[in-house]
Amino acid sequence: MDQLIDANLDRAREGLRVIEEWCRFGLDRVDLVKELKNCRQLLGSHHLRKYKKSRSTETDQGLGLTHPSQKNRKESLQIVEANCARVQEALRVLEEFCRNSDEALAQTASQIRYRLYDLEVIILSESLKRQIHSKLFSSNLCLITSASPNLIEIAKGSLQAGLPMIQYRDKESTDAQRFHLAKELASLCRKHEALFIINDRIDLALAVEADGVHLGQEDLPTDIARNLLGTQSIVGRSTNCLRQLEIAESENCDYVGLGPINSTKTKPELKAIGVQYVQEASLASHLPCFAIGGINLSKIAELKQAGANRIAVSEAIMKAKDPSLATSKLLDAIQ
Repeated sequence: MDQLIDANLDRAREGLRVIEEWCRFGLDRVDLVKELKNCRQLLGSHHLRKYKKSRSTETDQGLGLTHPSQKNRKESLQIVEANCARVQEALRVLEEFCRNSDEALAQTASQIRYRLYDLEVIILSESLKRQIHSKLFSSNLCLITSASPNLIEIAKGSLQAGLPMIQYRDKESTDAQRFHLAKELASLCRKHEALFIINDRIDLALAVEADGVHLGQEDLPTDIARNLLGTQSIVGRSTNCLRQLEIAESENCDYVGLGPINSTKTKPELKAIGVQYVQEASLASHLPCFAIGGINLSKIAELKQAGANRIAVSEAIMKAKDPSLATSKLLDAIQ
């Protein structure tokens, strides 16, 4: 019995250390590190010498046993999830076998297990947030879709060419059609590890588990969108002047659109603002800024000179004869 208790104390403490190290180096969350360290030290205080003395690698029939699923843990989140489960299972074993022999250890194991259920949700949510935002900061080209019978094929070709981000915008389809198209696009983006953003429609973003939404100046407030979508989701905002940019920053938007740089057929009522705002925004903002509005290959050099390092396009890909090739050329130009 002592050997069983020793093995599960080791398992729980080791698993807690793995999670703790992720919170320290992966998330920079000192508060989580402190709490996990406290749980680990608390278990350590119950790891009595008699349990350690019972340890025997020669008689442990389970020593060295592995499972094929361990080889599939290629992402940090998978490792964190596996170790949370490992700790929770080990703590449950300690509860069951220590109720009569070591009541203090049983109670401690129970308390830590229930707390870890909550901590796991917090850690995974924060991890997903970091993962998604890392993708956002590395994205330099966003395709803003328009209604097209070839939308899925265009998206496939662009994603295969390395497109890092799609914003689904569709003003013509029915809600049922939008849902099915958005669901398929979301699946494609996940397959290619690209971001998938929904224009305006928070309900649709929730329905297809998109990475976030892009809002215009007349859309819902940022805090409402954030409350509905969750803290791990991306919220972008269209801006056309420094004042709007300042407000977006104060509201903790995750990125902004700058434009329209040129007149567009999509929104002909909006006046083109040119590249001056791009220059101002690149100096004033720490947010990822996507220049938008009538941008094509021939205009990227001017935008880069003005300080732009991210662009959002629509017709340059949606109307291209070869969307995949067009995407590749745009990506090469904006590097």
